[in-house]
Amino acid sequence: MSKTIEFIFDFASPNAYLARAVLTPIAEKHGATIRYIPCLLGGIFKLTGNSAPFVAFGPIKGKLDYEMLEMRRFITAHGLTRYRMNPHFPINTLHIMRGLVAAQRLGIAEAYMDVILTAMWENGANLGDPVVIAQTLAAGGLDSTTILETSQSQPVKDELAANTEAAVARGVFGVPSFFVGDELFFGKERIGQIDALLAEG
Repeated sequence: MSKTIEFIFDFASPNAYLARAVLTPIAEKHGATIRYIPCLLGGIFKLTGNSAPFVAFGPIKGKLDYEMLEMRRFITAHGLTRYRMNPHFPINTLHIMRGLVAAQRLGIAEAYMDVILTAMWENGANLGDPVVIAQTLAAGGLDSTTILETSQSQPVKDELAANTEAAVARGVFGVPSFFVGDELFFGKERIGQIDALLAEG
């Protein structure tokens, strides 16, 4: 069985932040590698006819309240006390997602993700603003000029678009989604299933 977890990822999803925090130690426990695949959640929604939970569930009495209850339970269960809902949500993540592709090419993806996720889902930064993005990267000790210049290259733009299309072709309809081999798992609530599958060896 594959010991690689493919993580279909967009900073736009608070659940992606929560999932990464929980999945990382599970991967370490099993000697597995997490491979982050940057995709645009908005592009996934467009290609599949899906929509954000606050849109899809908005008309359903009690549904969004329950979704928030489940999120609070997850946060409490895993001690994710630094999480804060971003006051600027929803944020257009096109620039920071291209930045992630650029960071992968530059070999600094983990550091980039740490800086952006902290700013986005702990410190409430408006990362839809290119000025704020540059300031955030610099404050995190990263070369913001190189990252942002690389992120505007056509190969980076093309890779992000291709990742998104390929994920949908594999059956992805939202974020966070995960693959272990050919097995698809959707949502942070499925991480326990990934843990159990990896434990089978």
